[in-house]
Amino acid sequence: MDNVRSVLERMSLDDNEQWNSAILPMETKGSIKAFGMQEDSDNFFVTYSSFLQPSTLYYIEGKSLKLLELQKLPEKFDATKLKVEQHFATSKDGTKASYFLVMNKNTTLDSKNPTLLYGYGGFEVSMRPYYSSLLGKAWLENGGVYALANIRGGGEYGPKWHQAALKEHRQKAYEDFEAIARDLIQRKITSPKHLGAQGGSNGGLLVGNMITRSHELFNAIVCQAPLLDMKRYNKLLAGASWMAEYGNPDIAEEWEYIKPFSPYHNLNKDTSYPKVLFTTSTRDDRVHPGHARKMVAKMKSMGHDVLYYENIEGGHGGAADNNQVAHLYAMAYSYLFEQLK
Repeated sequence: MDNVRSVLERMSLDDNEQWNSAILPMETKGSIKAFGMQEDSDNFFVTYSSFLQPSTLYYIEGKSLKLLELQKLPEKFDATKLKVEQHFATSKDGTKASYFLVMNKNTTLDSKNPTLLYGYGGFEVSMRPYYSSLLGKAWLENGGVYALANIRGGGEYGPKWHQAALKEHRQKAYEDFEAIARDLIQRKITSPKHLGAQGGSNGGLLVGNMITRSHELFNAIVCQAPLLDMKRYNKLLAGASWMAEYGNPDIAEEWEYIKPFSPYHNLNKDTSYPKVLFTTSTRDDRVHPGHARKMVAKMKSMGHDVLYYENIEGGHGGAADNNQVAHLYAMAYSYLFEQLK
């Protein structure tokens, strides 16, 4: 990856034993995977997918780098009217955070576009361009703008990018996300009235912090299968295995830096929050549904207007089959359009 863009480079020796480089002639705002290399052939296979192109299998002639398309998954939405851009936002400490932007080619920069910012920022997981029929059909085709954040805590720039947001440095991930939100607003793509955020699991913790840290930037938040009570997360299900990421709340010194990013402990009854949609699953065996349940109960006891959906099936993904997935995301996108238009 080069600035989160997938690049495939072929190196070859010339007659003078000097290395020469050639770049595969393929759109870089996508994800490339190469395989099938052999010692007795320069030819190989590549799969490619992007926000606008479903997974496609190519056969590559190694010397000419000529691409032969072999097979392509069906297109599920009309991508011809859409475009993809990559931008960089400056975080609080001066770090540049990348994000991808998907929108209609004729989008007017009038600060009124319903925009969804998605992020994760943890466990060295890279947020790379991907093809989503749900996102394309339910959001993009209906005029929504989508932004994918590459914040610290992820793996987009290697281990150091992940380590930069561990434990006492966790706020770096949230500062990056906030910087991207402000960049979207500054570019007049959207405004706080029309900007929403979405994240699940560790990404649920991310957007949970957007509720308590920077609610003024957002008018809608979809918080899915989230961690929210960071005082007890290590006692619930798989939580103890994540202490290298967040820290140990049972150690007083570590709780001091964990508490500021524990959304459950930072709610305020006098603060005006956006109407949040929380979703979880009764059978989530990774992040306990108690996180979402407690957060909703506390917000409601404070008089805040929240939405809550708990599926009794589905595990950590929140849905057990395609019908449940469709139902879950129909709710999410309906809520987002209702809040952001």
